Amino acid sequence: MVSLKDVALECGVSVATVSKALNGHSDVGAATTQRIREKARSMGYSPNTAARALKTHKTHNIGVLFMDEAQSGLTHHYFSNVLEGFRVAAEKHGYDITLINNNKDIDHTSYYERCISRGVDGVVIACVNFEAPFVKELLSGNIPLVTIDHVFNQCSAVVSDNVNGMKDLAEYIVSQGHKKIAYIHGEPSSVTRDRITSFYKTLYEHNIDVPEEYVIESKYQDTLGAVECTKRLMALKERPTCIIYPDDFSCIGGMNALTHMGFSIPDDISIAGYDGQQLSEVLRPALTTLRQDTKKIGATAAEELIQRIEHPKMTIVGQVLIEGRLVKGASVGKIQ
Repeated sequence: MVSLKDVALECGVSVATVSKALNGHSDVGAATTQRIREKARSMGYSPNTAARALKTHKTHNIGVLFMDEAQSGLTHHYFSNVLEGFRVAAEKHGYDITLINNNKDIDHTSYYERCISRGVDGVVIACVNFEAPFVKELLSGNIPLVTIDHVFNQCSAVVSDNVNGMKDLAEYIVSQGHKKIAYIHGEPSSVTRDRITSFYKTLYEHNIDVPEEYVIESKYQDTLGAVECTKRLMALKERPTCIIYPDDFSCIGGMNALTHMGFSIPDDISIAGYDGQQLSEVLRPALTTLRQDTKKIGATAAEELIQRIEHPKMTIVGQVLIEGRLVKGASVGKIQ
C-alpha cells in the first residue's frame, strides 16, 4: 500500500507537506498542491480513513435519517432532490453519507444506537415523526443534528419559506380574479401548519371568505387521496374555481380526476401545485406551482451540519429560511 511517506519521497517534500496538500491547507502553494495530488493519484495513494478517524476523532461520515409515511425512500420526488444537494455539498467538504434505515424487523436497535455504531459525526433529519420515542432519543443525544423542514428547539433547522411561498401562490391566484379557492393540504406538520395559516391570512387580507368545506386534508405525494378530495370539492353546490394541491405529484391525481369528470383546465376549473418539481414542467397545461429550491435546501443543511461538527463552540442554533419562486404556468385561468 502506498503511504504518505512514499508520496513525499517521490515529490521531494516532507510528509507534513503532502498531508497538508491532500487536505487542502492554505499554507501550501497551489502549484505544489496540484503536483502532489497528481503524483498521489498516479501512485494509487488512498488515505487510511481508520487512522485519520483515530487521529481526528472524526469519521467524516454523516448520517441521513429520512422516513415518510408512504415509505417512498429515495424515490420521494421532493426529498431526492434535497438529498442530492446535501450529498454534493457534503462531498465537497470530504464527507460521506450513510442512510439510517428504519427496518426494525431486522435491526432492533434505536436510531441513536445505529448512529453510534456507524460512528457518524452528525445527522440530518427529514420527514420523520418527531414525536416518536426513537427520534426523541436521537434528538436528546450528543450527536450534532440539523433538521430539514421542521423546527426543533435544540437543533439548527433549514426550512423552505412556506409562509411566503403560499402567500405568493395564493396572491397570484387572487390576482387572476379567483374568490372561490379550495386548498387540499398535507397531513399535520410544521410545514403544513405554516402553509394553512398563510393561506387563510392571505385570503383574509383580500377580504375573501374560505368555507370550511373548501379546506381538506390528504397525504403528501398521494395521487389517490387527491382524486377523492377533488371529487368531494367538485360535488359541492358552490364549487371552487381553483384548487390548490399539497404538492405537484398529488396534483396529477387531481388533474386526472377533473379530466375524467369532463372538466377542462383552466377553462372550467383552475389548479395549482406546490414544490415545482421537474414533472410539473411536462404537464399540459403547464402547472402553476411554487418552486422550492431543493438543491439549496440540501446544500445549506450540509453546510450547517458540518459547521456544527467542526466548530461546535462557534455555532449558533437557529433557523435558516430558503426562499421559493412562483411559477405561473398555465393551469390557473383568469376569471372575467
